[in-house]
Amino acid sequence: MLPPNPLCYSPSNSTSKSPLQHAEPFICGGSAAILASCVIHPIDLAKVRMQIYGQLNPGKPVPSFPTIISRMIKSDGITSVYKGLDAAIGRQMVYGTARIGLHRTFSDYLVRRNNNQPLNFGVKTLSGMASGATAVCIGTPFDIALVRLQSDSMAEPGQRRNYKNVFDALIRTAKEEGFGALYKGLAPNIFRGMSMNVGMLACYDQAKELVGSINNDPLLKKKTTQMGASCIAGFTAALFSLPFDLIKSRLMSQQPNSSGKLPYSGIADCGVKILKADGVRGLFAGFSAYYGRCAPHAMIILMSIESITQKYREVAGYGRK
Repeated sequence: MLPPNPLCYSPSNSTSKSPLQHAEPFICGGSAAILASCVIHPIDLAKVRMQIYGQLNPGKPVPSFPTIISRMIKSDGITSVYKGLDAAIGRQMVYGTARIGLHRTFSDYLVRRNNNQPLNFGVKTLSGMASGATAVCIGTPFDIALVRLQSDSMAEPGQRRNYKNVFDALIRTAKEEGFGALYKGLAPNIFRGMSMNVGMLACYDQAKELVGSINNDPLLKKKTTQMGASCIAGFTAALFSLPFDLIKSRLMSQQPNSSGKLPYSGIADCGVKILKADGVRGLFAGFSAYYGRCAPHAMIILMSIESITQKYREVAGYGRK
């Protein structure tokens, strides 16, 4: 029998857990997600700008990741590559915590229902989809703020919103555009969250088994096994979720034209217009930057969460010291 994955279910299957044990997957998962976002934020910023570039500059080739970053540094200094970091942290405190914590909680329950036997890939996929969709519904307002903070300086000076910080973005968006504006792009964001969770968490479990067999690591404990599986999970997460992420970014950042009409009326309209303008490749614009974001983000989360969880258990008083 393969050892349990700490991202999927708690080693304790007791139904009489303490409050600290119930909170463990959320606190540890959220901490790992925040750490990962702080490290890869410049890559995420470049990814969003590459996605928005085609909307603001139709017909022009999208600049590469290094070009985007170098232009930002030359124009606004090195600190510009961390624009919107407060929104990214706020997003992970809500979305990342819920996404990982709920996946572990759901899986823990399903394992108990399965007589404490490991889950098959289909059940892991359903758990990933359910937890991803739920987390998106909770965290979308912070996603709106993050995308707008990251893309604002790309607009013409007269079209910029000039938000001061994440809270200013949230308050002004609700006040100026209505509370519903905080949930623009919710549908593609739900699909993105579902596909991201499946690609990252469910595929990680399967990849870990594959890499472990190749790496002669039956207990799946070697760092090389974890790193290899994390790279594969980063690729599948990027491949599955990028089209939805692209549509989400464009719907969240769009502004009405001079006649008050928005560029896109919804998911289908946005997707069709991207296909007409740029073909299928347009749906995967910025894939290199997106994979460059997903792979290290997944690796940092998946490789740090075990250490964070062990330290949490020691501090909470129910882990081995």
